[in-house]
Amino acid sequence: MESLGTFLKSRRDRVTPDSIGLRTYGSARRVPGLRREEVAHLAGVSAGYYTRLEQGQAETASRQVLDALARVLALDAVEIAHLHNLSRQPARLALAEPPAEQPHPRVLALLDSLAESTPAVVLGRRGDVLAWNRTGHALFAEHVNFDAPGDPDRRPSIPRMFFLDALTGDLHRNWDELARIHVAYLRLTAGRFPTDARLANLIGELTMRSDRFARLWATGDVADCTTGDMYLHHPTVGAVSIAYQVWLQPDSPDHRLEIYTPNDAATADALHLLGRRLPGDQDRNVQESATFVAGRRPTPPRPSHAVPCATAPPN
Repeated sequence: MESLGTFLKSRRDRVTPDSIGLRTYGSARRVPGLRREEVAHLAGVSAGYYTRLEQGQAETASRQVLDALARVLALDAVEIAHLHNLSRQPARLALAEPPAEQPHPRVLALLDSLAESTPAVVLGRRGDVLAWNRTGHALFAEHVNFDAPGDPDRRPSIPRMFFLDALTGDLHRNWDELARIHVAYLRLTAGRFPTDARLANLIGELTMRSDRFARLWATGDVADCTTGDMYLHHPTVGAVSIAYQVWLQPDSPDHRLEIYTPNDAATADALHLLGRRLPGDQDRNVQESATFVAGRRPTPPRPSHAVPCATAPPN
C-alpha cells in the first residue's frame, strides 16, 4: 500500500532549504524540497544509506535513525508514528483476508443509551459502518437501508460514500476539508494494518475510480481523526453545523464511536426533529446503492463544484 521510502520522499519534497535555514549558494535545484544527501547530512547518516532507505533496499532502520529523520523532515506526532509503523513492515507483504468486524456489545449499549437527538456512528478500521443510531443514519445516509450495517457484505463504507456517491458529496458543505482528513486517516490506518487485503482493495478501488481521491492520496499526508466540525446541507432539515468527536474503544482499539453535537441552536432543533422521526419516515426514502456498500455497481461521480476548504462555515 505504501512503503517507507515513498513516505520519506513525500515528506522530503515538502521541506524547502529556506524553511530550515539551509544555504544553497544559488545552485539550480531539480527537486521541490531537500535533496537526499541533504537529508542524510542533517540526520547524521550516510547518503548511500539514506538512498537505500528511500529505494527500499535497506533491511532495517533503527529508532535513532528514524527519530533523526523525523526531526529533519519536521514530522508531527502522527507522522512519526506512521513512520515507525512503515519501518516495521517486511519488504514483501502477504495480504490476508481479515475476519468480519463486529462491534463490541459494550459500544452497542453505549450507542443505545444516547439521547435520540444525538447522532452517533460506530466505524470499523476501514471506515465501514458497523452500527449507527436512528439519528446518525438520518443525518448522514437516509438513502441507505438502516439495517445495512448488520450484514458484513452490505455495510456502508464511508470512504466509498464520500468519494463515489453524489448524494453524500452534496451533503457536505466543507467536503474538501473533510476529504483530506478521510484520506490522511486512511493512510494512517494502512500503516497500522499493512496486510489487510480489504483495506488494500479499498484504496486501490478509490484510486482508480476517483481522481480526487488519487490526487489526495498522492500528497502522502497522514493524520489522525479525533475532533472537528462538519457543515451539512441536509435534504430534510437544511443547514446543519455539528462538531464531531471520536471515542476509541478499549475492547476494539481499531473501532471508533463518532458522536456529533450541535454547534448552534438551529442545528440542535434540526437534530431533535431528525431524532423524533419514525423509522418508516426514513425507510420510505431508502434507495440503496450497492457501490459504496459492496463495490458492485458504479454510481455517478461527485459533481465538480466542490466547496473550497474553510475553517469557518461555508456560505
